[in-house]
Amino acid sequence: MAILPIRIAGDPVLHSPAAPVTSFDESLHELISDMFETMDAAPGVGLAAPQVGVGLRLFVYSYPDDDGIPWRGVAINPELWITPAPAVAGGEDDEEGCLSFPGERYPLVRSEHARLRAVDGDNSPIDIAVSGWRARILQHEFDHLDGSLYLDRLDSQFDRSVLRTMRKRGWGRPEQAWTPGFDQLEG
Repeated sequence: MAILPIRIAGDPVLHSPAAPVTSFDESLHELISDMFETMDAAPGVGLAAPQVGVGLRLFVYSYPDDDGIPWRGVAINPELWITPAPAVAGGEDDEEGCLSFPGERYPLVRSEHARLRAVDGDNSPIDIAVSGWRARILQHEFDHLDGSLYLDRLDSQFDRSVLRTMRKRGWGRPEQAWTPGFDQLEG
């Protein structure tokens, strides 16, 4: 297993729709293992293949249950259904961050409930219905597969802040990445 570099906002792979996974071979299983290791090292609660420079429709996720046991999995070629989102942000609980825009958080209203249908690494079907943070995680990672970052969904009042951060850190160009455990980022 390996910790992979995470692409930073502005890299074309993050802004392009990902292709369906068609081959469930050893290289796919290796990618999934590497993505889990990378997500855990970051640390994060989700990681999509485009974030590690791979334009395929898959993501991994991990979030602790109330009893501290991790809710972990992989979603390949997912479909996602969501309930309508509330009209206004509810406060700090609506703040979201992204490993492809590290160190920053912005308020973003997401749907409270989501249903995910996909397959796992063995091409076996999965069907899960979730709410709260789990629903937020699935929506966030699913957006990556469509070439969208959470920054693209922010209210326009945050545009200047996002652009200022990108300029200050020199982000927004192709091939920029950071590697958890190796690179020190401002934040």
